[in-house]
Amino acid sequence: MMIKTLTFFLSIIILFVIIDFSRRGKLTFKYAIGWLCLGVLGILFTVFDQLLFSLSDFCGFALMSNFIFFSLFCFFVFSSLLLSTFLCQQNKRNDIMAQKIALLEKEIKTLKGE
Repeated sequence: MMIKTLTFFLSIIILFVIIDFSRRGKLTFKYAIGWLCLGVLGILFTVFDQLLFSLSDFCGFALMSNFIFFSLFCFFVFSSLLLSTFLCQQNKRNDIMAQKIALLEKEIKTLKGE
């Protein structure tokens, strides 16, 4: 019972922290959505723990703890993949911006030379 209470309150704290970060603009919604889902799932599986046991059995895990660790591992791998994608997009935008700035500098130098 103590573990369920701890898990419930940790999930609530995660939700409040993520909502606060989003509200203050420190975290955009596209980055916060995964953490919000994780917090809601933590609360859901804490309240309805039989659902977690059933899902664990359905997926073929002998121990529920192995299922939880595997699920969290998959979540973090997926989050890393998304962050890598966003980072690559940002890198492309930076390259394009640098090229545009270089073209503008060249045009300014050409106009000053005339």
